[in-house]
Amino acid sequence: MDCGEDAIEWKIMEAYTDFAYLYDIFMEDVPYEKWADLLSSLFKTYGENVVSVLDLGCGTGTLTELLSDKGYEMTGVDISEDMLSVASAKAFEADKDILYINQDMRELELIEKQDAIVSVCDSINYMITDEDIRETFKHVHGALKKDGLFIFDFNTIYKYETVIGDTTIAENREDCSFIWENYYNPEDNINEYDVTFFTRISEDDEIFSRFMETHVQRGYNLEQMKKFAQEAGFIFVRAIDEETMDVPHEESERIYLVLRK
Repeated sequence: MDCGEDAIEWKIMEAYTDFAYLYDIFMEDVPYEKWADLLSSLFKTYGENVVSVLDLGCGTGTLTELLSDKGYEMTGVDISEDMLSVASAKAFEADKDILYINQDMRELELIEKQDAIVSVCDSINYMITDEDIRETFKHVHGALKKDGLFIFDFNTIYKYETVIGDTTIAENREDCSFIWENYYNPEDNINEYDVTFFTRISEDDEIFSRFMETHVQRGYNLEQMKKFAQEAGFIFVRAIDEETMDVPHEESERIYLVLRK
């Protein structure tokens, strides 16, 4: 591939803009079916006739559609217009009745209250201050019906500090590639990663577009999350280690939290 100036278009973007249109390609190994099965099981175990479900930070809507297939009345909320554009196109093509709304989760406001709200794939980690978390939990609490469930996952401090750390990851494909440069600051538990993407512009030419996005997340531990939940008025129901599906431990990398209003 020719990497000269004439062969590359270079753009620096906000998170989840151009990446939205490549997201499903690079996330093809994400266990969405496993997550959908787990969420449905938790609804049946801890919910009371869960029908309406909001997918908070729904991205391109893959999980939203899987839950729709299980019979739930789905709404998807995301801050990225580009991600929602992809999600809406997928729902239209699949003839699925899913409402997608462009909102910041810290300002969540719905016309109808939900039986359950879910947020997976570390969307909550994008809330990088205590106030971000408090505002999100407050609005989620207000958007739920009485006894409604809030189920979400989060990446732990252990994962960012020990597993991801300061690393560089690259993946090369024929029509698109990326370089992921990760930086972790243990003083404030902030994880920042710069991702540079290369996408083929034309199938006939070796001309690629290059763009970069910067993502910032914060690691949390279980006790912090339980405290934020209690402050927002939630009742703690259960915490689950994603790997073992058992009680979280010191080396848990991703934890699910089940809360009730």
